[in-house]
Amino acid sequence: MESEIKVTDFGLHFNGAKVPNSSPDNGSSSVYDFVFGNRISAHGDCVKTFGDYVFMTWYQGGKSNRHVMLTRYNTVTGTMATIQFPHTHTGFQNKWWLGESHNTIAVGISPLDGTIHLLYDMHAYSATKPSDGSLANDYFRYSYSVPNAATLPDSQFTLNQFVQNTTGGYKHLILTGTINQNQFDGLTYPAFFLNDAGELIMNMREGGNNNGKYKFTKYDANTGDWSNFIDFNALNAQNQPGITYNWGLYGSLKYVNGKMRIGFQRRSRNNNDRYLYQNGVYYAYSDDQTGASNWKSHDGAPFNLPLYDADLIKIMEPGDYVQTQQPNQVYIVAGFDWTVTDNGDVHMISRVRDDENNVTKNLHTYKPAGATSFTTSENFSGGEAIYTAGDDVFIIDLNGGRVRIQKTDGGTNNFTTIYQATTGRTFSHGRVHIVDGKLYYYLMENASGSARPLYLQIIDLDIVVDPFRVSLTAPFDGETYDIGQTIQVSADAVDDNGSISRVEFMVDGTLLGIDTSAPYAVDWSPTVEAAYTVEAVAFNASNNTVTSNPITVNWRIDDPNDLTGDIYRIKNYVTGQYLHSVGSDVLESTDGINVAPDDKEWEIVQAGNYFNIESKRTDRGILRAAGNPPNDVINTGFSAPREDSDKQFTVIYNSTDGTYQFLTRNGGNYIYHNPNGIIEHVNNSGDRSKWIVESITLNTQEVDPGAESIAVYPNPAKDEFTIAMHQSTGAQVEIYDMLGKMVYKEIINSNRTVISNEGRFKTGMYLIKVIDADLIVYHSKLLIQ
Repeated sequence: MESEIKVTDFGLHFNGAKVPNSSPDNGSSSVYDFVFGNRISAHGDCVKTFGDYVFMTWYQGGKSNRHVMLTRYNTVTGTMATIQFPHTHTGFQNKWWLGESHNTIAVGISPLDGTIHLLYDMHAYSATKPSDGSLANDYFRYSYSVPNAATLPDSQFTLNQFVQNTTGGYKHLILTGTINQNQFDGLTYPAFFLNDAGELIMNMREGGNNNGKYKFTKYDANTGDWSNFIDFNALNAQNQPGITYNWGLYGSLKYVNGKMRIGFQRRSRNNNDRYLYQNGVYYAYSDDQTGASNWKSHDGAPFNLPLYDADLIKIMEPGDYVQTQQPNQVYIVAGFDWTVTDNGDVHMISRVRDDENNVTKNLHTYKPAGATSFTTSENFSGGEAIYTAGDDVFIIDLNGGRVRIQKTDGGTNNFTTIYQATTGRTFSHGRVHIVDGKLYYYLMENASGSARPLYLQIIDLDIVVDPFRVSLTAPFDGETYDIGQTIQVSADAVDDNGSISRVEFMVDGTLLGIDTSAPYAVDWSPTVEAAYTVEAVAFNASNNTVTSNPITVNWRIDDPNDLTGDIYRIKNYVTGQYLHSVGSDVLESTDGINVAPDDKEWEIVQAGNYFNIESKRTDRGILRAAGNPPNDVINTGFSAPREDSDKQFTVIYNSTDGTYQFLTRNGGNYIYHNPNGIIEHVNNSGDRSKWIVESITLNTQEVDPGAESIAVYPNPAKDEFTIAMHQSTGAQVEIYDMLGKMVYKEIINSNRTVISNEGRFKTGMYLIKVIDADLIVYHSKLLIQ
């Protein structure tokens, strides 16, 4: 153990009795009764590291306090800074006197912009749960900081670094971005994790225990917004052919060993089988590090999201290791977890109890890298959680109240104890975080009362990290850029036993450029459309080399007439109203985001030499330029692609104002917003036939600078440039480099600002974000030469 740090003397704990959820306050100011479990501090996804810091969330005890707390510990200086938030522990369905162990505080840090994100588990509350409506405007709680707050000096690490809501508090009822409010109903079990690109991903479960789904979203450090949710599985699965019962899941999504992965146990709505609660062990992974696609079972068989049939990814059945066949006699609710080593060994642990015969078994199911099937061993002492660092697998728990660590080589079942504390204070429970070969164990001391001490132990797991290493930091694998851009290719290179003499950047095996000093980077602006393989090669003082993992970067020719591959809102240039799909009708709408947004989202799909315009609502289909009634534009119910002439359009881009027109193939008419409010197709190419397309996935308008956007000029720039916008009432300007780091911020009180370089901007591409007085966000790009 390297160090033990006291975080606080006042961590909230439920020290009373487990009581029914309708119980009144017990009248005691010190005895805190609870509904489910008694743990609330050092519980949930509550500990993370970033740089030299350890971040820990907790609630302040005792019973009459309950404030949300965030502590940051500096591992170099040994100092701590703590932020107290004004809001408090909620209690079971807003009954503060009933402890609710689900109300944990998850913490995530984005390494790309240094923001801190907190999510509170409200245990599947909604606008109507609880039924008294007391949490109708408080059933989802999200707090987040300004960029770079994570690394501010202790004196500046304060509540002021967190973004307030419209009423001045720090709880937001929705994530940043354009996610619909109804997506935040009924969520529980929040968790944050990072992928290899440093992107922050959050997942939660929606629904109940036997009809629930996992959903996840990714934070965009360039825009400060979260993406739309991706559903791993689906609610109401029994509505699908061949699925007999709805089901929920208990487990976790993680990013481990270069892939997003999931492991869980299923809880079926079948209440007449032998399983009282959970059954089975299930596992899958995605080759797409965002988890958006390319999901596979353990043996590489692909499947699409959402997953309806869990049996497609079933690994084994713990119930097969006990004898009982009686209804509700197999109990599987604890001791499940999973991990994957750097070598690719998959390990899963579970526990099964036979209540008829009073037999409990701990199971270890594992598959060595390269094996085709799993092995399950009953020669396993059990554990609550399993972890990995390098090629080793660890069981980390408390034995007699003190930390114990057991280890086995990946792909084996030979667990031996490698660390056991035998002296010092004892602990009741804790949470583990492992990074760079070190264990950060966040623990509550064995004590009395509803306010108890919390400690952090830092233990070196003796994992050897390669002292000579290099990794690409930008761009990210799979990214796409437009020909004509210049981007920066950068890398981190370290030799712990010496120095780095240079880093060479290779594209398809050919030298792109060399940098001899950190930060290592070169500019890249190819002229040929292609998918390129990029690697970095580091040289140390002895001229030895090490090569990064390769990535693929796509370059394309930007064709403004090609709108395929994205989802858009389509807004009229004159009226500002959106195309709105209502049944078979296409109407106008003043609101493109908050009210039925799916009805206003469209995809442009190639159909022969023309395009279909397809509603995101799959039951609405593609647009048709009808002849009866004359000039009507309707939904058809047909899916793209279709090459019927009345369902095909030519996309026309107008470079002067950045708008688009959609010309029908069958009559040469334009989709037009008539002054009487009707959307029709007519032979009129005036301004009412012009449309602004707003990208849903990028949250930015696909238009050139004009009346509805911002202008950046000159672009490319060198010494100075101007940002101009249509409003004159002021805005906030933020500029980010391609790694997501904010390099400039300014509040302007006019409709333009002139920004001098003055050494602020190195050569390369930058992302500009402007938030106007109406809180509308605009994005643009800037090239500094």
